Amino acid sequence: MATLSTETPVTPLRQRMLDDMAMRSMRSRTQHDYVRHVRAFAAFLRRSPETATAEDVRRYQLHQREHGVGESVVRATVSALRFLFEVTLDRPDLSRKLVLAPRPRKLPDVLTKPGALRNGAPFENWELPPRAVSTATQARRWRRRRPAVRPRAGGRTR
Repeated sequence: MATLSTETPVTPLRQRMLDDMAMRSMRSRTQHDYVRHVRAFAAFLRRSPETATAEDVRRYQLHQREHGVGESVVRATVSALRFLFEVTLDRPDLSRKLVLAPRPRKLPDVLTKPGALRNGAPFENWELPPRAVSTATQARRWRRRRPAVRPRAGGRTR
């Protein structure tokens, strides 16, 4: 009785990319993610990534932006496609066309007080945001539990 194989056939390009990643001792999770991103790019193109042009790369990145793909996914896709173009396909010209968007900057937590500085109000009863309070409390607890540093022989401390 014949058994059906559950594995999909591996294309020569995918096998070459897997071999390149194995030669560089990439983790299996990284290999899986790179293959997934290249597969998504090929699905967008509806053909092999070997035949991709600079305009195809540009259209794919615009497609990702229009569909609200997160910054981390865009960065992972750029890494996977750079590996494909630079290492596996030896086409650095396409790799240079990939664009990384700048990461959005987060503003720091600020001390807040309702109606602060209204009519020259003094800086009294300021409140910390909840996250800052819990972090400060955790730091105090950690300091209490931390063992004292004992001097080494010869009177020097670490």
